[in-house]
Amino acid sequence: MGEIIAVCLSANKGERKKNAGRGLLVKNRGLEGDAHAGFAHRQVSLLAMESIEKMQAQGLAVGPGDFAENLTTRGIDLTALPVGTRLGAGREAILRVTQIGKECHNRCAIYYQAGDCVMPREGIFTEVLAGGEINVGDTLLLRHGYRFGVITASDKGAGGEREDLSGPVIGEVLLPWGDVADYVIVPDEREALASAMRAMVRDGFDAVFTTGGTGLAPRDITPEATLAVVDRLVPGIAEAMRRETALITPKAMLSRAVAGIGGRTLIVNLPGSPKAVRECLAVVTPVLDHALEILTGRGGECAR
Repeated sequence: MGEIIAVCLSANKGERKKNAGRGLLVKNRGLEGDAHAGFAHRQVSLLAMESIEKMQAQGLAVGPGDFAENLTTRGIDLTALPVGTRLGAGREAILRVTQIGKECHNRCAIYYQAGDCVMPREGIFTEVLAGGEINVGDTLLLRHGYRFGVITASDKGAGGEREDLSGPVIGEVLLPWGDVADYVIVPDEREALASAMRAMVRDGFDAVFTTGGTGLAPRDITPEATLAVVDRLVPGIAEAMRRETALITPKAMLSRAVAGIGGRTLIVNLPGSPKAVRECLAVVTPVLDHALEILTGRGGECAR
């Protein structure tokens, strides 16, 4: 576990940043009010105080922000983090490492002001997957990135007659927690659905999310296919999704979605529309980390 010891911003690129003490990380953009926000995949830069102290040991009068980093940290070896590593920053924000160091083609103002620039060697760059407030003193945590599978149940989608909009939404919403490692579209047939789920369970996916086939139509058989695969039910997930989304539309009570565990894989049925998928995932994601930590053996029990 690390600590954020400075939150730094500047109005212009290529200049030293000043520690504002706090800031707002904006999803897909960066640190609000900073000149580098929205800069492709290098939305937020991080540099360890341990790296700055190497420059101080050479007699340079430098500190947090002098190398144009957004977040100055302590306690984590940033350069050892592989690209793709997720970091929890503060209470809500989640960053993903996109680049380690960078090539400087020209000497920048920072180099001439500070006498050296450690940023190209030991700084890292990230994108913001989930936004939130960030303050000096907040923790910086390494987060486990989960492997997800997505299965869309749709006769027309499997036949190429309809574009699947719900499956991609699942990957988008779940990105702060992990990546979709497999995504398939299958017809509304029990064995086809069950076979796709079993394959993802065998491959050791942390969670599988299905979309479609949870209603009352004759070919809505996703729950039955799921029940043929899972060993144990997790009824609270489906109950919570129905309860909360029924506050949006009473039609939610017609959902027959189930959730359960196959092997060490969580399987959750979601509705077929993109809007309903977002609404249901908003119910699930607050407990997703804890559920998967317990299921995969990476976390502790609920009781303290």
